[in-house]
Amino acid sequence: MQIQWYPGHMAKARRMLEENLALIDVVVELADARAPGATRNPDFDALFAAKHRVILLNKSDLASPAGTKAWLESYRASGAAAMDFVATNAHKRKAAISAIEAAAKEKVDRMRAKGVMKTVRAMVVGIPNVGKSTFINRVAGENRAKVGDRPGVTKGKQWVKIGPYLELMDTPGLLWPKLEDPELAKHLAYIGSINDDIMDIEQLAGDLLAELNARCPNELAARYCAIRPGMAPQELLEAVCVSRGFRLSGNALDTERAARVSLDEFRAGKIAKVTLELPEDGR
Repeated sequence: MQIQWYPGHMAKARRMLEENLALIDVVVELADARAPGATRNPDFDALFAAKHRVILLNKSDLASPAGTKAWLESYRASGAAAMDFVATNAHKRKAAISAIEAAAKEKVDRMRAKGVMKTVRAMVVGIPNVGKSTFINRVAGENRAKVGDRPGVTKGKQWVKIGPYLELMDTPGLLWPKLEDPELAKHLAYIGSINDDIMDIEQLAGDLLAELNARCPNELAARYCAIRPGMAPQELLEAVCVSRGFRLSGNALDTERAARVSLDEFRAGKIAKVTLELPEDGR
């Protein structure tokens, strides 16, 4: 599956990030815990090289706990501050704030020595639909940033004041110019970071079901009772139809409905807790 997607608003978003870097003390980068390799923009390493960075593996409740642990250990071994997070609940709100403040501690202490109480300004970045705005609203304790379950909801920067000495900047999701690794491109599409409207939805869902049938066959078969090991992608879609009774007039199988339902249920964590890549994969 070839995916090359870098529309004009992506170039505009990158310019906006570059123009605001001088205002920023810390970069908070969100990645999706189900696909950390696919959802970390490789351009960020160069773009934010001069800034302290905190990596948050968001949606960790939908990923494999062992997979999340492996990724966090890998980040920390490389010297990065990293933690798992679930932006839809408040469990680690204080821990996230503490991590941001710790990343800025050196600068804050330097200003305090001069008699100045510095406000820490953090830029929240990530690819589309990774949960940046939801994270900001969770940390703020109320809905301040626009959120949605599709890519492209945030169109420009939004400043959100968290407390007297902490402000967060919400930013549009930013992909990189060319998705060269076809497997990572598919993973982005599986989790909804690429708009379904530009995809062949049945091919995408069939490939996802095939990958899940290899990774977690028992959980997949428990969700869709007609699925069996070794099925091809199209057979898997048809098995979802049989499992759920998805039929059109004339008793034909409604494979488009099966595709949309299986994608929705995977993204909601209803099939299995899966991490699609691991650090040792080299991606």
